[in-house]
Amino acid sequence: MRTLYRVDSSIQGDRSVTREISDTLERAWRAAVPDGKVIRRDLLTTPLSPARWTDALAARVTEERTPEQQRAVDLAAELADDLLGADAIVIGAPLYNWGPSGHIKCWIDMLWTDPRFAPQTYPLRGKPIALVAARGGGTSPGAPHEGWDHSMPYLLRTFGPDIFGGNVNLIETELTLAGHSPTMAHLRQQAAELRAQSHVLAEQIGTTLAKRAA
Repeated sequence: MRTLYRVDSSIQGDRSVTREISDTLERAWRAAVPDGKVIRRDLLTTPLSPARWTDALAARVTEERTPEQQRAVDLAAELADDLLGADAIVIGAPLYNWGPSGHIKCWIDMLWTDPRFAPQTYPLRGKPIALVAARGGGTSPGAPHEGWDHSMPYLLRTFGPDIFGGNVNLIETELTLAGHSPTMAHLRQQAAELRAQSHVLAEQIGTTLAKRAA
């Protein structure tokens, strides 16, 4: 049975654009793989504590692990198993304060502690991955905050061929706060168009991921 592993990290609940776009991608994947399985990890409802990461790191350099350290090691192994066992992966990653959310950063840090995700192991080599990104404003060329998105370079390098080895497809949606911010009212039409384009792209990529995972 083919499996799609979905990770959500937005704190916005029903207002989350990354969750909305990921829903579209998931529906397309399910349509292409009607007998497939979707496994979810919501980093908001089941957050990972930095203390767990500290315990997982400490466990690597001691011969007698504490119960807390062993639980952290077991959790890291579970997170790694989920990714390694999936045929395709979709990761919702909104921009917060110009960088990745603490939720997603801690998840990645935990993965690093599993031996299978050690440097130069490329554990996700060739695995199809969709990275669903959203930004409240604009950081694309020509925007006032051009170059301020420090999340995407980090995530693309982490999950791409340089580190984890995945085949990453990027879906970016900008100006997501235009519908709620009076100062961005003049950008609402553009924001709606960008959002619609992301839904179309998510549907296409969802189908593509299903084919690559076949």
